[in-house]
Amino acid sequence: MVLLGSLVNAAGIIIGSLLGLLLRRIPESMKQTVMTGIGLFVMVLGLDMALESEQLFIVIISLVFGAVIGEAIDIEKKLHQVGHWLEKKLSRNQTGDFAQGFVSATLIFVIGAMAIVGSLDSGLRQDHDILYTKSMIDGFTSMVLSSTLGIGVLLSAVPVFIYEGGIAVFANVIHQYVPESLLEDLISEITAVGGILIFAIGINMLAIKAIRVANLLPSLAVVAVIIVLMKFV
Repeated sequence: MVLLGSLVNAAGIIIGSLLGLLLRRIPESMKQTVMTGIGLFVMVLGLDMALESEQLFIVIISLVFGAVIGEAIDIEKKLHQVGHWLEKKLSRNQTGDFAQGFVSATLIFVIGAMAIVGSLDSGLRQDHDILYTKSMIDGFTSMVLSSTLGIGVLLSAVPVFIYEGGIAVFANVIHQYVPESLLEDLISEITAVGGILIFAIGINMLAIKAIRVANLLPSLAVVAVIIVLMKFV
């Protein structure tokens, strides 16, 4: 089922939000320890995906050119600008924590490499592991947010499902029109590049180093272009 990962992610946000509404006070030490555990798992998941590559040279080339493109555009900065703009627009005529909770949670859960890579994996391979992992992260995050910002956080599950589900369905449609041999190479190398991005997210979660992961997102497009060119040129 193409939308299973997106559904689980949305459910994780809803469950986490409900728990947060019930548990208004979550110890800071518990937050840190749980997020550390999730961060470690995210790194292991990313590493496992990265090792699926059969052509590591393509992976490094894709990351280099993707980073150059991403930094030139500065995707990370633009995503944050869009987030701040949306928050101001949607919260302008509303008061209280409801709007702030909805907008803040939506931006946190939607803006990021994990949502894109996970949705692509769901659509191309019917593999929902990344979105399952993201659902755990989002579930705990929504629990923390809703404990302070209220029920608006719970409703962020709707745009998250639409966003991730849309990407997954689009990827699945493309999958049906791509030759099997080309698709296998695309899946293998896109998974490897995506795994490295997921690993970088884990590094960010553990505060080991601040990596602008969004600026590496073009690597996913670059690797696809390289694979296609190798097949047809």
